[in-house]
Amino acid sequence: MRSGRFAVTAELNPPDSADPQEVYDAAVVLSSVCDGINAVDASGANCHMSSVAICALLTRAGYEPVYQVSCRDRNRIAIQGDLLGAAAMGVRNVLCITGDDVTAGDQPQAKRVFDLDSIQLLHTARIMRDYGVYLSGRKLTVPPPLFLGAAENPFAPPFDWRPQRLAKKVAAGAEFIQTQYCFDVPRFATFMQRARDLGLPEKCFILAGVGPLRSVGAAEFMRSKVPGVYIPDAVIERLKGVPKNKQRAEGKKICVEIIQQVREI
Repeated sequence: MRSGRFAVTAELNPPDSADPQEVYDAAVVLSSVCDGINAVDASGANCHMSSVAICALLTRAGYEPVYQVSCRDRNRIAIQGDLLGAAAMGVRNVLCITGDDVTAGDQPQAKRVFDLDSIQLLHTARIMRDYGVYLSGRKLTVPPPLFLGAAENPFAPPFDWRPQRLAKKVAAGAEFIQTQYCFDVPRFATFMQRARDLGLPEKCFILAGVGPLRSVGAAEFMRSKVPGVYIPDAVIERLKGVPKNKQRAEGKKICVEIIQQVREI
């Protein structure tokens, strides 16, 4: 990204398995088209192989992982230890997120932690890296050399507040941003204009989230069940306008069109 080249990352679906080969098999599919591979941290509040373990496996195999760290399940003591451990295993890219609420997953009885929020997590990782200390002030012998990122959702109200929140994340230490799926290009363009007004693209790299829709059913599921995803009616209607056996191809076409448009923003 620092070279100015268009960068591509993708999420690796974490396995419900203790077999590392399942991680490698998934990574091979992504490696030819991606610069980095996101290891999600129990996204949707559903349990899978841990993101730090996936990152360790990916690093061992020569891939460039993006370690997602959620505030939902661990307190500041555990998170700081995980950041050091990840760095010790060669992980450099860290995406700091709040995490989906436990009610979104299949174990809603789980206890929420949220000792830190995503902005506080960014601040924590930054002072560990830049000042070589824990939050307690105790010194580190070797600070973790981390490249810090955050998530943002331009498509969730209040829309005017989103660029301001992004500015807070950048001030806390975010050097790159990954957005929620973009299916509403005009809304994304408005968000980016306001971000430019605040001078944010000069301070961080912004990666727009995109993804193909397999079918009308998949689109409706994402819109109603996946936290933070907004899919306009026009996209659903476009998928409905083609035969069922051609909806996957149409979803890919929509995705390519969105990529072409966001690259011009």
